[in-house]
Formats: sequence, structure tokens, C-alpha cells
Amino acid sequence: MEPKDYLKDISEIKQLMNKSSRFISLSGLSGILAGIYAIIGAAIAYWLVMEYSNGTLILDGKIFRWVILDLVLIAFFSIGTAVVLTTRKAKKHGEKIWDGTSKRLVVNFLIPLITGGLYILIILNHQKYGQTGALMLIFYGLALINASKYSIGNIRYLGFIQIILGLICAWFPGYGFWLWVIGFGFMHIIYGTWMHFKYDKNQ
Repeated sequence: MEPKDYLKDISEIKQLMNKSSRFISLSGLSGILAGIYAIIGAAIAYWLVMEYSNGTLILDGKIFRWVILDLVLIAFFSIGTAVVLTTRKAKKHGEKIWDGTSKRLVVNFLIPLITGGLYILIILNHQKYGQTGALMLIFYGLALINASKYSIGNIRYLGFIQIILGLICAWFPGYGFWLWVIGFGFMHIIYGTWMHFKYDKNQ
């Protein structure tokens, strides 16, 4: 057997090991759409607060409940789109959508995310909402980094960016809304576009 055959075999073994340990069917398009949903949702929230609440968001007010519903819908459509597109991509390439690797990915993603969500609800209950945007970005970034070892490794860089934006947001809470839009909106679009052309198009 020639050396090039050994290299080919090693390359194939490496690819098989990578597929067995990482969930690689994540759709870049779902990231782009999640960013678009976030921007649209942020625009609606901004309009509600400026139009009906004089630019001030009161925790026990009607507009606050509408904004919370807005955030829930953003999450719902983002998750729903990711599930549909990722499932379609996995079926297209003959991969399982729900196996040990994808289960570990979901669990590792949800642990920081649920922890952060509960913490945010606790501080909101104590009438403290100045750091909400920062905490959302930071815990989401931690969730991405924690899940990256079971998916495309480059997703951790998006997590690092979210954490950095969250820390900036904590330092400048007055810019929390705009940093949230950058993190959940534009960064998702940029990262999703990059992932789409690097992984989806090549396949």
C-alpha cells in the first residue's frame, strides 16, 4: 500500500470519528433566519415601548407583558426553524437527527441557558432589570461554548462574541437594547451566512 493510500484511510477514519462524536447537521440558514427574527422582534419591542410607554418599560405594566410575549415568539420561531431545517438537512445526508450526540448537544446547550433564564426571572421578580440584556447574551454565549464540543467547533466563537457583547452591555447598560440586537440579530446573520457557505453549500 502506497503512502497516499494510508493518508486517505487516515482521513476517512478521522471523518467517521468526527461524525460519530459531533452533530454536524446544524443549518446555517436557520442561524440567518434566527437573526432576522431577532431584529424584527426588537423593532416591534422598540415601537411598543416608544409608542405606548413613553420610552420607559415598567415591569408590572401591560407593555412589559407584550415585550415578554415578543421575546417568547422570537425564541419559538428560532427554535422551530432550526429544528425543521436541521431535520431536513440530516435526512438529506442520511444522518440521524436524534442520537446520542444530538442528545448530548441539547443537554449541554440547555444547562447554561435554563440556568440563565431562571436567574433572569429571579432578578426581574426583584424589580431589577438593568442587566437583563447582558445576562441573556452572557448565558447564551456560555450555552453555545458548552455545546460546541458536540457540534461544529466553530460555533464556540459565536459564543465568545456573545459573552464579550454581554460584558460590554453590563458595563454600559444604557446600550443594552442595541447590543442585544447586535448579538442576537446581526451576529446570527453573519455567522449563519458564513456557516451556510462553508458547510451547507459545500455539501
